[in-house]
Amino acid sequence: MSTVFALLLTASAIRAFVTGATGVLLGLYLAQRGLDAATLGVVVAAGLGGLAVGTAITGFLADRVGRKRALIGTAALSAVGLAIFALTSRAELMTLAAFFGMVNGMGRDRGPAQTVEQSVLADALPEATRTRAFTRYAFAQDVAGAVGSLAVSLPDLLAHLTNVPPLVTYRWAFLGLAGLSLGPVWLYLRLPRDVATRPFASLRAGSPADPPTGSRSSPPTRLSPESRRHVRGLSTLFALDSLGGGFLAGSIITYWFFRRHGLDGAVLGPVFFGARVLNALSYFGADFLAARIGLLRTMVFTHLPSSLLLVALPFVSTPGLAIGIFLLREALVQMDVPTRTSYVAAVTQPGERTLAMGITGLVRNVGWAVGPAGAGFAIRVAGLGAPLLIGAGLKTMYDLALYASFRQVRPGPEGASGPEPSA
Repeated sequence: MSTVFALLLTASAIRAFVTGATGVLLGLYLAQRGLDAATLGVVVAAGLGGLAVGTAITGFLADRVGRKRALIGTAALSAVGLAIFALTSRAELMTLAAFFGMVNGMGRDRGPAQTVEQSVLADALPEATRTRAFTRYAFAQDVAGAVGSLAVSLPDLLAHLTNVPPLVTYRWAFLGLAGLSLGPVWLYLRLPRDVATRPFASLRAGSPADPPTGSRSSPPTRLSPESRRHVRGLSTLFALDSLGGGFLAGSIITYWFFRRHGLDGAVLGPVFFGARVLNALSYFGADFLAARIGLLRTMVFTHLPSSLLLVALPFVSTPGLAIGIFLLREALVQMDVPTRTSYVAAVTQPGERTLAMGITGLVRNVGWAVGPAGAGFAIRVAGLGAPLLIGAGLKTMYDLALYASFRQVRPGPEGASGPEPSA
């Protein structure tokens, strides 16, 4: 295994652990702070808005300033933001810290660092193994995210054992996450300077070899007309999906479980751990399906049932059944993640992918940023279950529109899946 691949995988796993913990902890922490649903939505939206801005900057500038520098900068900002977030008690300062520190209340790593890492891998990996490699990358992230979610139970257990208020142990947890976020900085510092321009086979930390003739030393700054058409269509649809996802941010779900069923971190930590484990295991099912029915059908035919399951959740009166439906939904909802990344790579060309993934990542983050604020407002106006119904409806619309719009688009070789099957 390439040294660079190992460094990126380890850094992404650490970041996913922090994100998984933050997604569960944030809603509980803000609830303990006494913030209402509308204010919680604003704080979560600010963090996701920061992710959107960071994704935009890295998507358009990372290849110019250097992917290594972009990775180091985003990791350092995240660590500082989490630390400030833990040390302040004012909602205004928490909102600013969330924005500039890109505090991720979604509970899933979909930020600027991931965009840069994926573009490096997409340019470097052969088409025949791309979907499988992205499956393993996503699997490692979700396993780490699952452990991060489980770790959220520790502050509540510590509070029960020591009689320290949960609010205090939550703040300690945020400080610990801030320190852990510095780990990727150290890993990125070990990347070779020319990580963005050398072929994958020669990416060894500290390797002095020059890029061979024909390597991508000057990635284009614009998409080809065909790639632009594909990216524009996908971005529009991804924006709809992410808007629905914003209504279903991890912090919003934990807030819903806390208010609806009285569940705290000691219960929700293991629940979200189970959810992330199911997410991770589902990626191998996605790889299996993509090899047989194609990337697009795998994305749609697994994602649509997960949205329909979510519609039932607000009408369930017992916490056990609600948790069961939530976990069943989580077993399906993320199967489109590695296939979606592979699909974007398949419909673009080498050298275009940092920009393409930056654009698609940006629109997703913008939708996520808008969604939580809308969720907080929906709770105030229409009740606690409103965000779940709105989010499920938007995601269902996305699935149907994606299949209708792209079922005739058949990119070239996609590993074992071959061309997209005809409809």
